Parts: sequence; C-alpha cells; structure tokens
Amino acid sequence: MEKYKIVVTDNRYSNYLEENTVFKELGVKVQIHDFAGPAEAVEVLKDADAVLVNLFSMTKDIINAMDRCKIISRYGVGYDNVDVDAATQKGIWVARVPDYSIEEVSDHALALLLSSVRKIAYKDRMIRSGRWNLHKDWPSYRIAGKTLGIIGFGAIGQKFSVKISGLGLKKVLVHDPYIKPEDIETFGCIPASLNELVKDADYISIHAPLTEKTTELIDRKAFIDMKSSCILINTSRGPLVNEQDLFTALKEGQIAAAGIDVCEVEPLPENSPLRTLDNITLTDHAGWYSEESVVELKTKAAQNILQVLKGNPPVYPVNKPLT
Repeated sequence: MEKYKIVVTDNRYSNYLEENTVFKELGVKVQIHDFAGPAEAVEVLKDADAVLVNLFSMTKDIINAMDRCKIISRYGVGYDNVDVDAATQKGIWVARVPDYSIEEVSDHALALLLSSVRKIAYKDRMIRSGRWNLHKDWPSYRIAGKTLGIIGFGAIGQKFSVKISGLGLKKVLVHDPYIKPEDIETFGCIPASLNELVKDADYISIHAPLTEKTTELIDRKAFIDMKSSCILINTSRGPLVNEQDLFTALKEGQIAAAGIDVCEVEPLPENSPLRTLDNITLTDHAGWYSEESVVELKTKAAQNILQVLKGNPPVYPVNKPLT
C-alpha cells in the first residue's frame, strides 16, 4: 500500500509521466479520475492526501469532506474553481503554477492582435469562399504610431509589452492597481487609470486575473468609451468581458474588432452570437499551450505537492492554511 494518496480530479492529459517522475521519491503514483460530479469526488477524495485539479470545481462541500488532504494544487495560473477560503479554514494549502506559460500567452496575444489588425482570419475565410481584393470592404491601418493599452501587468503583461515594443507604437498605457507606477515605467510604459486607458487606446490587451473586482471589468460602458477603431484582445479569462456587451459593440461598430481566446462558457456554445461575426478572431482557450508548457505545467503542479508532503510550503502558494 502506498504511503500517500494523490488524486487527479479531471483527466485531461494522455499520460502522467511528469507527475509520477516527481513523486517517484515518495514511492507514489497518481490516481487518475474524471469526476462526473460532487458525490463521486467526495467519495474518492475523503481520504486523499493531495489533489491535482484542472477544471473540476473544488467546492466548499467537497473540501470539508476531505479529512486527510494537505494540498490542492491547480494545473494553471488561475484558481477560481477552488474555494480557497474553505481550504484555508480546513488547513489545506492551495497552490498553482503562475509562471508556466508566460511565453505562450504573450505570443498568443500578439498573434491575435496582428491577426485582427491585418484581418488574417477574416481574409482566409473570404478567400476560401471565392472573394478577393478584400481591402475594399474593410480597410486596415498600420500599427506604428498607435497607442496600446495593457490591463494587468503581471509576468504575462510585462512580457507582452516587451514583445510588442518593436512595432513602433506611440505609447503603451498600463492599468494595474497592484503594480507600482515606477515598476511600470521601467518597461517604458505609462501608468494609467482604467478609464484613461479605455478612452485613449487603439488596442487593448487583457492580462488580469479573474476576481470579484475584475468580473465584467469590460462592459457596455467601457465599450461606449472606446474608440470605434479600437481592437480588444482577451487571453486571460472570459468573464472579465461581458460577452453580450462585446457582441453588441462588435455588431454596432462601437469597436472595430476583437481577438478572443477565452469565453464565459467553454467550449463556446453553438448558439453564441459571437460565431456570426466577421470582425472577431476566436481561438479555443489555447493561449497557454505548447508542448513545452505542458511539461512545465505538469511538473510544477506536482512539485507543489511534493514539497508539502515533505513538510514544506508549496513552491507557489495561494494561501496560508489555518492549522
């Protein structure tokens, strides 16, 4: 019998080589599950020592039923599907992997912006249907001399600012109330309020975490305040943008275009009105992905657990549990 029970809640990977390599020194292999609902989760997790969670919702009821658990480690940057307060009260660490896809997400944001500016996805669709000379229908404008707004200036927002710095922008505005103005200025960017950024930016790229304060940060009012030529990019979390307001803004020309990797409901529902628009580029929450980032993510999520089971804090803690 293995010393520890480490459970995966939702089976989204083809193998667990990286996790089992990390846990080899404990003489443990992960137990793979794909829970259909809370009842099944409670039954399996009640005697688990550690949990690896992807998209499954770790609710208060599930957490309160776990009598041996020391850590819940999430595959990813965000942790909005884990009730952190409940875990803290239960004496359970919550951990994440905040730095595994910095290159990938910043690349993806840049790709969506360039695609939107140059109408790449739109032109591909139209050409396949027999169209040509598409610039007569929908003009494009150069990037040089424009203003970029970045909402959220953590590691990904910072990396994005560096990658786009060679495109001749007039200025880069940054809104992040948790970053010191002087630290923003170090990157050659200008600190700005959200209202200032929304009104002045030609392009806006969102890199903020999803919290109660940031939910629907971009809504009808924000779209009304934006330039009609503005392009919005979101590679962070879908609920940061009110999706119905986004549709209206794109449909009525309040903004020019959008590049969206994340949605309020995923996969994007078949009846989503966003599917009907030509001035949006959609991707399937793929900004995080590369083969290298998968290995890094799985390894680091497991290392959080390894450290806790060895009596240490996790590498990337979210909370400090009450004991």
